[in-house]
Amino acid sequence: MSTRHQEQLAALRDKVEDVKFGMFTTTNPDLSLSSRPMTSQQIDTQGQLWFFTSDESAFVKNLQAQPSVNVTFAKPEDSLYVSISGRAMLIKNREKAEELWNPMVGAWFPGGLDDPHLALINVDIRDAEYWDSASSKMTQLFAMAKGVLTGQRPSDVGEHVEIKL
Repeated sequence: MSTRHQEQLAALRDKVEDVKFGMFTTTNPDLSLSSRPMTSQQIDTQGQLWFFTSDESAFVKNLQAQPSVNVTFAKPEDSLYVSISGRAMLIKNREKAEELWNPMVGAWFPGGLDDPHLALINVDIRDAEYWDSASSKMTQLFAMAKGVLTGQRPSDVGEHVEIKL
């Protein structure tokens, strides 16, 4: 992975690390889309996004046939929106589960790391983009109002970055 991609991935990790819940979207067997909230555990330095799940969850049974997924994160109070697309795989990896384990996961898996249904979803990130405005809400509203009055798109309302890995 190039230095530029490493820098972009680090910026993406920084954006998402404080937004723990993402909407995880999968494709159903009938090709309709389905989303559910999930807690992100980590975006690692290799561009892998990790989640805990149960191997009994209905949606994970279809990941092998339909591995393309999208995960979105939002922190509206900070005008931060993130979309991550990639290929997901259900795996059982005790070492990785130990690395990512935290007390909150235990609420879902009373058997702890020995729970027979404990599994991980690994999303190999292919594309990501985020919109982030460091400007105050007042500055953003002013830029939009100015755009309405001048007929020109607002500028300086934030950053939009696209990442291809």
